[in-house]
Amino acid sequence: MMKKLFSLMICLTAGFFAMAQQEIKIEDAAKHEGDSVKVCTKIFGSKYFENSSRSPTLLNAGAKYPDAPLTIVIFGESRPAFKNKPEEFYTDKQVCVTGKVVIYKGKPEIIITTEAQIVVQQ
Repeated sequence: MMKKLFSLMICLTAGFFAMAQQEIKIEDAAKHEGDSVKVCTKIFGSKYFENSSRSPTLLNAGAKYPDAPLTIVIFGESRPAFKNKPEEFYTDKQVCVTGKVVIYKGKPEIIITTEAQIVVQQ
């Protein structure tokens, strides 16, 4: 019973986020602070800061660092939710990312916590 309830909650949450997303161009990300969006782009590079606070993995979306118009952030506590090392798996791949845009040090980011939020395009 508990498993079914948990599965239902996951489906309802995923459905809510899918409906709440608006697809935007990557160059418009900064204009959507606080919005839940979908962005499709290439990951040009990445870095895992294992020994930094919260151990972030940063994926450079849309261009190489420091010119990336959007950074995808995966904090260390979320890494177990990913089957592969994100800094290796997503680099040089075309992806669609869904999540809320936040501005950090003047640049837009989307913080993701699950693989469902970043889908590799074929």
